Amino acid sequence: MPLRSSTFDKASPVAIGVFRIVIGLLFASHGAASLFGIFGGAVGTHGGTVATGAWPSWYAAVIQLVCGLLVMAGVFTRVAAILASGSMAYAYFVVHQPDGLLPLQNHGESSALFCWTFLLLAFTGPGALALGSVVRRPGSAPVPAAG
Repeated sequence: MPLRSSTFDKASPVAIGVFRIVIGLLFASHGAASLFGIFGGAVGTHGGTVATGAWPSWYAAVIQLVCGLLVMAGVFTRVAAILASGSMAYAYFVVHQPDGLLPLQNHGESSALFCWTFLLLAFTGPGALALGSVVRRPGSAPVPAAG
């Protein structure tokens, strides 16, 4: 029996929510590695950290950690996703592209993938399982369920 479109439509908010959580965790892990030397440390430092205040690596790591955690939690998802997407576009064009035109040539695959992934999340929103839909300002209208 083929899967019906309505099956996918009903599962979409949960699939987007799980996708958001995984992507946020992966992105935050990059920031934590660079800032705290965990998970193998910052890329290219052999287990070390980036210097505090160093442009652009330290600022990128802070954006990765904070935006990754916000996206993972589903709080301010669209704003955090736009900021994360922009930082990854910057990383791709300024850091990676001078080494070659294509991501496979310049080792910018993760920057390109994160950039487009966060741009997609900015448009889709957090999906299901988001803390932002539970924690709202007093008196604000409830967010209607997707579907």
